[in-house]
This record gives sequence, C-alpha cells and structure tokens, in this order.
Amino acid sequence: MPLTAQQKTYWLEHAWLDDHVEPGVALTVSTGGSAAGTADGRITAVRTGVDAPPPGAEVLRGLTLPGLANAHSHAFHRALRGTVQVGSGTFWTWREIMYGVAQKLTPDTYFALARAVYAEMALAGITSVGEFHYVHHAPGGTRYDDPNAMGEALIAAAAEAGIRITLLDTAYLSSGFGEAPNPHQLRFSDGTADAWAERASALKESGHARIGAAIHSVRAVPADQLATVAGWAEARRAPLHVHLSEQTAENDACEAAHGVTPTRLLADHGVLGPRTTGVHNTHLTDADIALLGGTTTGTCMCPTTERDLADGIGPAVRLQRAGSPLSLGSDSHAVIDLLEEARAMELNERLASRTRGHWTAAALLRAATADGHAALGWSDAGTLEAGALADFTTIALDSVRTAGPVPRLGAETAVFAATASDVRHTVVGGRHVVRDGAHALVGDVAAALSDSIAAVRG
Repeated sequence: MPLTAQQKTYWLEHAWLDDHVEPGVALTVSTGGSAAGTADGRITAVRTGVDAPPPGAEVLRGLTLPGLANAHSHAFHRALRGTVQVGSGTFWTWREIMYGVAQKLTPDTYFALARAVYAEMALAGITSVGEFHYVHHAPGGTRYDDPNAMGEALIAAAAEAGIRITLLDTAYLSSGFGEAPNPHQLRFSDGTADAWAERASALKESGHARIGAAIHSVRAVPADQLATVAGWAEARRAPLHVHLSEQTAENDACEAAHGVTPTRLLADHGVLGPRTTGVHNTHLTDADIALLGGTTTGTCMCPTTERDLADGIGPAVRLQRAGSPLSLGSDSHAVIDLLEEARAMELNERLASRTRGHWTAAALLRAATADGHAALGWSDAGTLEAGALADFTTIALDSVRTAGPVPRLGAETAVFAATASDVRHTVVGGRHVVRDGAHALVGDVAAALSDSIAAVRG
C-alpha cells in the first residue's frame, strides 16, 4: 500500500537561490509517497527572510545548494582509482587496463560496486547521475537470461544508494571505422543498432530512474546506424549522449573514413540537437563549435578525467558562447567531487588563456545543478523553488577550507575552496540520504567500496 505524502520544513541557514546567496530560508517539502523518497518528493514552498528556525523545522547549517548532477559516469571505472598512475602512457594504454576490469564484472559484482560508488556520490552532494552504460553482456558477448541484467543492476544500485539515475544505455558496435569489436568489446555489442534498440526498449523507468540513450563514439557506431540510435531517443523524447572528439586520433580516423569531422558526421545523421550532449568535446574545429552551438547541443566537461588521461583542455568558453549548455561529470572517477569539476573548468581555462574570470561562481554552479539535471532529462530538478524535486545538499561554511569569507560569498567559497569532504547533508525527494556527513542508507561507504572493488579486481 503506498505511503501517504507528508510535509516537512527545512530551515536553511544560507541558500543559493537562482544566482545569489540568501540567508534564512524555509523550505517546505513533500516527502513523497515512496519509502526511498525519490519518487515524487517536491518543494512546495520557499520562504525567505526567516531569521530563525520555525518550530519543528530541521536545521541545515551552512550553504544549501540544489542537488548536484553528475552528468557523466562510468561506475566501474572507480575500481581503477590509484591503480593506473604508475608509469607513462596515453588514453589508449589506460584503456587496455580499463578493459581488464570490465571483463570481470557480473550483474552481482556490478550492483555492489555501483551501490558503493553512488553512495560515494551522495556523500559528495550528488543527487542525480547519468550512467553511460555499455557493459551489457557476459564476456564473449553471450547474453544473460535477462538481457538487461547489467543495466538493471545499476538502476537498483542507485535506488539503494538513494540517488536518481538516468541510465544512458549505450550503443557500442565496432572497435573502429569498419572494424569488428575486439575480444574485450564483445560484451559491449548488440551486433546492430536495431538489436540495441530492441534490448534498450525493454528497460523500464521508475520514480528514481529515467532511461536515455548513448552513442559510445563515432568509431563505435557505424555511420549508417547513427540515425537508428538518434531516432530511438527522439521517439521517446529521451536524452542522447555521445563521447565526442576526446582524442585527436579519433578525429583523424573519422576524417580518413568519411572525409568529415566527428561533429559533422553526427550532424549529417541527425544526432545533434537540444536533447543531445557531447561528452568532452575537446578537439573541435571552429565549424564544429558552430554546429554544436547552433543546434543547442550540450557539452559535458569532465575536467578531472580529462587531465588525468592527458586528453587536453576543451574549448568550453567558446562552446558556451556559441550556444552549447555546459554540464559536468566525474567520468572515470579519478575523484568524485563536482565542486572540483566546476572549479577545474575555470582553472583549466585560466591556464590555457592566462586570464582569469571566465565564469562566475553562479555560472559554474548552474552547470553543476540545473543544466546538469536538464542534460539528464530531470528538468524538474536542480533549483530550490516551489514545484521542483526536493533534492538539495548542504556545504559546511566552517571547515578548515571554508571558514573565513562572509556568508554572502558562500557560492564563491563552495566553488573555489570547498571539496566533497565539506558536504554535510544530502536530501533527495525530501528525505535525508546523507546526514552530518554519514550515509543514512549504505552505512560504511569506504568498506563497501573496498569490498566491492576487491571482488571485481580479484
């Protein structure tokens, strides 16, 4: 029997409303009709100028932000953290190590690992994740009895960790232009885009989960099958994501095979548009930037991964000016810290341009909240306003990193000084998932990570 929705009031010492910090804010929320709270808990009222906590209100000291959106995740990459930093190499040598971990995943071990990873995200203030999912089948490409066992494991893991998920089910059909999948990639492939679409169509949405699509890259989906994936997403009004121009080698191979850049190839096959997000968008021509901006195709920057893998610094400023909305992701999870991703985007641009101040703190927070959620199909999240999903996170303003600045500069402090360690509370659907820095559902997240990674790595 469904639970009856209840009202609850949170008193926020400081809150980021739209583009400024407001002291003394009372949020009334509906805690939803599900035990997890993620189904329909919404903000029902926002009152400013509330100098003291109302009777019975839960007090959140610090700066409360809308929940953060991690728009690009590969959950199993978390098992690589700290193990791929020895010696030299490139993205392509790193990829071989990554394949080794992917081969060891099962539905059960992937559930346990993803549950711990998503709990780590909740501890970092993340309330929604876009999981770019392509490990579909058993090693060698054999289908599980349930062809979506791996994707459903991820959806279940997010529920247990208390966060929302957009499962971006990914078409991955070839190892390169005109080349069959290599042995590692067989478990990623459905053979054809039509077969991918048939399998993906069986996935079901729920209160905490939405289903989107992804094209792994132009090298992994043949050009004549791009439109099938794009059409599937269009028919469902679903998000569509794609790794785009992360490496110059891919650009060169695309030019050799098709005589155009990856961006132009995607445009020619109907992939670009306002529900599409290009991930990385690192090595682009002027014409590419104009195409992405002109079609309002989004850009998801993943600065900590892009620097970890020596990918390069993407033209985020130029993309945004051209009309491409920006979002942020932790991708390979070298760290899970959306505040670090936000400031890294600005700081990377400072290094590249030798000038400062490309984005305000408010603009960076928008990329990490409202625009990130929009890229994942959660346009009703990412803001603290009546009618929005009651997802928010509170950053301490009295830690050794954040103490000192006046509270009205809390947004600048959060972006340019705070880390995930400064997250004190995370609320999803009106219910606490993280309280006073501890996960309310998973318990010992560090132990869960250690155990699940050991099980995957053997």
